[in-house]
Amino acid sequence: MEFVHLPVMLDECIAGLNIDPAGIYVDGTAGGGGHSLAIAGRLTTGLLVSVDRDPDAIKAAGERLYGLNVKLVKSDYRDVDRVLKDLGIDGINGMLLDLGVSSYQLDNRERGFSYHDDAPLDMRMSKEGMSAKDVVNGYSYEELSRIIFEYGEEKFARSIASNIVKKRESKPIESTAELAEIIKESVPQKVRREHNPCRKTFQAIRIEVNSELDALSEALDKGFEALKPGGRFAVITFHSLEDRLVKQRFAGFCQGCTCPPEFPVCVCGKKPRGKLITKKPIEPSDEETRINPRSRSAKLRIIEKL
Repeated sequence: MEFVHLPVMLDECIAGLNIDPAGIYVDGTAGGGGHSLAIAGRLTTGLLVSVDRDPDAIKAAGERLYGLNVKLVKSDYRDVDRVLKDLGIDGINGMLLDLGVSSYQLDNRERGFSYHDDAPLDMRMSKEGMSAKDVVNGYSYEELSRIIFEYGEEKFARSIASNIVKKRESKPIESTAELAEIIKESVPQKVRREHNPCRKTFQAIRIEVNSELDALSEALDKGFEALKPGGRFAVITFHSLEDRLVKQRFAGFCQGCTCPPEFPVCVCGKKPRGKLITKKPIEPSDEETRINPRSRSAKLRIIEKL
């Protein structure tokens, strides 16, 4: 199966990064290479470091980016500091993260990301380490209910976790179809009639399997630290947990004095380290969501380092 992923808000990302043809850029989520191709195509003497932890993505991006000023690295974007150090790079002009699950990953049944198909419970972006099957069959009721509630924002988390634990007592839960059926049995009929109730739980388990929020938190700090003055960091999120984390971290980078208001002069000495390029997130156009419905929940935030 070909690795295809439509780059979300491509023009907005490229404009937001304000690309210097001689600059050094990082695409922390190479995916199918769409954003990387657009960035690399605007470089002359510059360099793009294109990173992904999915070996299928690295292979596809390598074919698409062949002959351009690109260094492809199989790694997690949370390790961007190590990646740059290994390449002898001490500062970058911009970084992009597109946090969406690629169309290839969703549509490739073997990867086990989708609740629409019957496939092995996997969901590993790197194809390594703990899988969704390990989480579903190994986590306690308390752990399952916590991640489904926190990462899926699912109000029926306790019922779903309870039924998962009950079902796996007779045999391990091994497929996406089995898990989807358990979820459907755990929510009221009214909810099932209104929409597919599996999305939130599958999202929660995927986030846990791939440590997505921890990885994002690390990448935000390390990516911003790696920026040269005037460098920009653009992040596309797809659900409220990611967007909230990016919004709060970017706000922290832009915060100056933290002294109590009653202090006559500043004693903390804290200066803003960044400025927001996007006061509010950029969202895809109606035309883009029509062409690519999976982009409809996307939000783009951009910060510049002072």
